[in-house]
Amino acid sequence: MRDHYRITITNYSGAKHYTVTQLMRRYMAGVGVLLGTCFLGGFLAILFMSTRLGMLNTEVAELQQYQARIKTENSVLMAEQRRLQQTVDEKVAALSTMTDELGSIETMIGLTPDPDIALYQRLDTASQTASEKHHMLNAIPSGYPLSNAFVTSRYGMRNHPVLGKMALHGGADLRAAVGTPVYATADGVVEWAGMNTSGFGNMIKLSHNFGFVTVFGHLSKSSVAMGDYVRQGDLIGYTGNTGLSSAPHLHYEVRYLHRRLAPGPFMEWSWENYDVLFTREEQIKWDSLAKTLRKQMVVPERRWSQLAPRLPVTSS
Repeated sequence: MRDHYRITITNYSGAKHYTVTQLMRRYMAGVGVLLGTCFLGGFLAILFMSTRLGMLNTEVAELQQYQARIKTENSVLMAEQRRLQQTVDEKVAALSTMTDELGSIETMIGLTPDPDIALYQRLDTASQTASEKHHMLNAIPSGYPLSNAFVTSRYGMRNHPVLGKMALHGGADLRAAVGTPVYATADGVVEWAGMNTSGFGNMIKLSHNFGFVTVFGHLSKSSVAMGDYVRQGDLIGYTGNTGLSSAPHLHYEVRYLHRRLAPGPFMEWSWENYDVLFTREEQIKWDSLAKTLRKQMVVPERRWSQLAPRLPVTSS
C-alpha cells in the first residue's frame, strides 16, 4: 500500500508537484469530519433556538393578553372604587348635615338648657361630696385619651383635609405617631371595635353611663373586642392612619344621646379643674344628672336578713 500521493497542478507557467503522505491525508480527513460535525451541531442548535424562540413569542403574546385583561378588570374596579368613595362622601356629608339639623331641632323643642339660668341653679358643685365627684369623673368621659396629647384640629366647621370641602368636624384630632397607646376616658363597654365604613377606618366605640359615648378613629390596632368592659385608663388600642385620614393621628369624639359634643371641655375636665366642664358644656342637664347620681349613692344597702329567705324554725 502506498504511503504517499503526488498531486500535480498545471497552469500556463508550468506544473507543480505536491506530495501528500498518508498521515497528512488522515489529518485532513479528521479536520473535515470535525468541521462537518461542528456545522451539523450549529445547525441543530440554531433549529432548537428557533423553536424555543417561537415558544417564547407565544408565551409573550399570552402574557400580553393576560396583562390587557388585568388592565381592563383594574379599570372596572377603579371605577367601582370611585363610585363607592363618592357614596361614602355623600353619606359623610349627609351625616354632618343631619347632626347640625338635630342640634337645631333640640334648640327648637327646648332640649338645650337655658343659658340665662345661673350655673349654680343647674349644678352646685360645692354641694357635691368627694365620692360623687370621683364617681362622675369615672363614669363620664374625662381627660385625654393619649398620654402626651396635642390638639391639631378642634370641633367645628372646617375644610376637610381629604374630601377638600367644608364639613363639620365632630371631634378633636390629636397628633400621634402610628402605634401610640390609646386609653379609655371613662368606664364603659365596647360597643364597636374594628374597621368602619364611616371614614374612621379602624374604630373603637365605647358606651358609658348616663347616655355618653366616646369614639376613637383612624386606629392601627384594637386591644379590645366588642362586648368587653373597660375601666377608665385601660389600654384599648393604638393610633394609626386608617380611613379618611391624611396623616397619622387620633380622632376623638364625645357624644351624648347620639349628638356629638365638643370634646375639649371633657378632655380638660379633671379633679383639679372640676368646674370647667359645667361652665363650658351647657347642652346637658347636669343638675338632673347629679341628683340622680346622688340618689344612687345614698340608697342604703339592704340587710342580709331582708334578702335571705326566712326559714321556719323546727324542733327535733
